Amino acid sequence: EVQLVESGGGSVQAGGSLRVSCVASSNIVRRYCMGWFRQAPGKEREGVAAIDYDGTTGYANSVKGRFTVSRDNDKNTLYLQMSDMKPEDSAIYYCAADPQPFHLRVEDGRKWSPTDWGQGTQVTVYS
Repeated sequence: EVQLVESGGGSVQAGGSLRVSCVASSNIVRRYCMGWFRQAPGKEREGVAAIDYDGTTGYANSVKGRFTVSRDNDKNTLYLQMSDMKPEDSAIYYCAADPQPFHLRVEDGRKWSPTDWGQGTQVTVYS
């Protein structure tokens, strides 16, 4: 059973930076596609960024150039570094993993529901 545990959420002023992390329970980071989704109140969940097992990444247009997804295989950890943050980035951020790649779906904005999910971490950006 895969377990994903996010951390690092919090509040940040617009224009600031924040990094969220996701620790996986097993050695899937190097084998699975992993990524970040977010959901704001009253809105649908959307893909933010994802990284495939080979390091290929995909980003939603709304975060390109501001967010960076990365992973540390030795620590079984996925990261999302967020910079130049905006109030519209406020949401619950979820870590997700799937044996099948979904980073291109995130890039294209296509809906996809990975097989494994974390419990989420709240990110709030205030102006």
